[in-house]
Amino acid sequence: RICEDRGIEDYGRLMALKNGNNVYRRLFQLFRKADDKYNSGLFHFKKEKNRDNFDNLTPSLTIDDETLKDIFKNLYYPDSPYEFSVLPADILGQVYEQFLGKIIRLTPKHQAKIEEKPEVRKAGGVYYTPTYIVDYIVKNTVGKLLEGKKPGPRGSVSNLRILDPACGSGSFLIGAYQFLLDWHRDQYVNDGPEKWAKGKTPRLYQSHKGEWRLTTDERKRILLNNIYGVDIDHQAVEVTKLSLLLKVLEGEDEQSIGRQLTFFQERVLPDLSNNIKCGNSLIGPDFHENQQMSLLDEEEMYRVNAFDWEAEFSKIMQAGGFDAVIGNPPYVIIGKDIFSPLEESYLNRYEIAQYKTDLFQLFLQRGLDLLKTGGLFGYIVPNPWLTIKYAEKLRQYILRKSKISEVVVFDHLVFQKANVYTALIFLEKGNPELKHVVSVRQTKCTTDSASIAETKASNILQSQWQQNEGVKFETRLIGERGAFVSKIVKRWDPLSKVARASLGCQAYNSSKHTKEQIRNRVFHSDHKVGAEYLPELAGSDVARYIVDRKKGKWIKYGAWLHDYRTMDWLQGPRILVREIPGPPPYRIQACYIEETYCNYKTILNVNPSGQTTFSMKYLGGLLNSRLLSFLYPYLANKLLTQSFPRLSVGDLRKLPIRAIDFSDSADKVRHDRMVELVGQMLDLHKQLTEAKEPQTKTVLQRQIETTDYQIDKLVYKLYGLTAKEIAIVEESVKK
Repeated sequence: RICEDRGIEDYGRLMALKNGNNVYRRLFQLFRKADDKYNSGLFHFKKEKNRDNFDNLTPSLTIDDETLKDIFKNLYYPDSPYEFSVLPADILGQVYEQFLGKIIRLTPKHQAKIEEKPEVRKAGGVYYTPTYIVDYIVKNTVGKLLEGKKPGPRGSVSNLRILDPACGSGSFLIGAYQFLLDWHRDQYVNDGPEKWAKGKTPRLYQSHKGEWRLTTDERKRILLNNIYGVDIDHQAVEVTKLSLLLKVLEGEDEQSIGRQLTFFQERVLPDLSNNIKCGNSLIGPDFHENQQMSLLDEEEMYRVNAFDWEAEFSKIMQAGGFDAVIGNPPYVIIGKDIFSPLEESYLNRYEIAQYKTDLFQLFLQRGLDLLKTGGLFGYIVPNPWLTIKYAEKLRQYILRKSKISEVVVFDHLVFQKANVYTALIFLEKGNPELKHVVSVRQTKCTTDSASIAETKASNILQSQWQQNEGVKFETRLIGERGAFVSKIVKRWDPLSKVARASLGCQAYNSSKHTKEQIRNRVFHSDHKVGAEYLPELAGSDVARYIVDRKKGKWIKYGAWLHDYRTMDWLQGPRILVREIPGPPPYRIQACYIEETYCNYKTILNVNPSGQTTFSMKYLGGLLNSRLLSFLYPYLANKLLTQSFPRLSVGDLRKLPIRAIDFSDSADKVRHDRMVELVGQMLDLHKQLTEAKEPQTKTVLQRQIETTDYQIDKLVYKLYGLTAKEIAIVEESVKK
C-alpha cells in the first residue's frame, strides 16, 4: 500500500484481489513479482546465487479468503483513514514494536493464544525510543565521525561501519541512515550538484520539482556500506529491514524508479541479509562448546540463537571492529525466571557481571568490545548503574577501556509507560588521558535533541570518578548545583544528629514465625479485639500534613512481633514520612502526629532524641519544604534506582537540618513562626478532608497553597539561600 500511494506501484492492486477466489495464491504471485523487481530479501522464495536460506514455508501456506479480503478492505478509503504516501519509515517501526514482544502459542486444544515473551513481561513491555533521543545519540556519534570526511564511494565515509547490536524495529539504524543520506546530499550539492549528476554512476538527480535528490543506487550504496544491526528476534530483524528499505524508496515514484531500473539494469532494492542479522548478541558459539549438545533440545537452541561476531562480520572484525555502536539495549535482570541455567551461567561469566546483573550492562561491555580503537559509542540506559554497588565492575571496565565523552541524565521519564529513569552515555574507545574531561548534563528536555544540547553542561575529570568510593560516576554533586548542595550539607548537621529516624514495624518474618502464621497474618484484625491492639497505618494513609486512615487494620502489638519496639516510638510528638514519595519531582510526604499508631514499614519514623532542641512541628515544616525535596535526590542512593522510587531511612538521616539558636531572639522567632505555620497546615488539611462542598474545598486549597508558600519562604531564609539558589529550587521542584 505504501508503494501504491507513493506512485511506485499501480493503485488498487491489493484491492483488486478481493474479487474472486484463491486470494492467497494470487497475492503470492504479487510477492514473486515484488522479489523480481525489488530484490529486497523480504520475498525470497527460490534458490539464487549468493542468497541463502530461501523461504519454502510461505508458498505452502493456506489462508482463508475472507481473512485476506477483510485486511485489504481496511487498507483503502473509506475504511482506512491513512495516506500511506506520507507515513515515515519510523512510524512503521513504532507500530511493529507493539508486536515484537509477543509470541503465538498453541494451547492443548490447538487454539492460537497471543502472549508476551517472558523477558518482555519482566521488563514491563517493549518501548519505542523517542525520535529526539535517537537524533541526539546519532548526532553525537555518527555526526562526529563524519566531521572532515568526504562523500562518495572513494571517500573515507564509505569505510564507516555503524552498528546497533539490539536493533529492535530499527529506530536507531533508521536515524543513522537518514543522517547519512542528508549529509551526503548536502556535501554533493555544496560541491556542485551538476558534476555529481553525471557519469556512469551519478550520485544525484533532479526531481520534477527541481530538488536535488540522491539516486536510488546511491541510497543503496550508503545503506549497504554503513548500516549494520543484530537482534535476537527474527521478527525484529524483518521489521528493521522493511523500515530501511522503505527509507531507500522515500521520495521516489514510478517514473524515477523506472528511469533508474533502465539505467542501472538491476533490481531496485538491496538485499540486507549481510547487514541486518538475527542472533544473540550476548551469547557466542562457545556456548555450545561448553555444553553437551544432547542436553540442548531444538527449541532451546533456536531460542538461545548463539551468534558468532567473528564469522558473521569477519571483514569488519578483522579490521578492528565497528566505528560506531548505538542503541537502546533491553533492560532485563538476569534470572532463572527468564533464562535457562545454562544461559544464566554463561551470561554471568562476563567480566562485568555482578549480583543482579542487567542485560543492558552486558550490552555496554559487548558494545565497547565490538568498537575499534577510536570508535564512538552512544546508548540510552537506566541511570542507577552510574552509582549502584552492583555495577562497580562495569564502571571500572569503562574507565579502563574508554574515554567518557558525555553523560546526559534525565530528570523525567523518557519512556512514559516504563517507570525507569534513564541516561545517555557516550564513549570513545581508547586509553583515557590523565586530564580527560567528561561533560555532564542534567536535563528535563522532553521534545527535541537541540534542547538537550542547549542544557548547560558541568565538567568533571574522568580521573575523579576513578578515585570515588566504589568508582561511582557521580553526576549530581558537580557544577553549580553541586556547589550549592555541598554548601548546605557542610554547614548543617544531618538529621541523624538531631533526631532518631527508623523504619516502620515489620510484623512477620520467617526467622520468628511459621509459614501458617505469616500466611494467615495472625496478629492482624479488621477491628480492635483487645487492649493490646493498636491502629495500623499503611503508606497510603500518610501524605503531606495529613494522616487519613480510612480502612486501616488493627495489630496485636507486643514482643511476639518480629520488629517489636517500646511504645515511645509509636506515640507522642513525632514525624511520619512515607517511603514512596509523591509523583515527580518527588516531594517528601511527611506529617506531624501525636496520636498512638503502629505504622507499617512503608512509613519511616522520625522521633525526638536527646539532641532534639526544637519542636517536632518545626522539623515537619523543614521536611515538607521544597528545599529538602530538592536536596533529597542529591543525597539519596535509592530514590531513583528501583522500579518505584523510595526514600530509604539511611538517606533520610543524611538530610541537613537547620539548627536553632534559642539564645538568638530572631532565630527563636523564626522557629516559633514555623511551628505556627505547620499547625495551620495540619488544621487546613484536616478541614479539607472533611469538606463536602466544592467551593469550600477550593477556598481551603488556596489557603493551603498560600501557607505552603510562606513555609518555603521561611525555609529559604533559615538556610540563607540567595535569589539564584531559590530560583534553582523553584525550577526543580515545581508544583
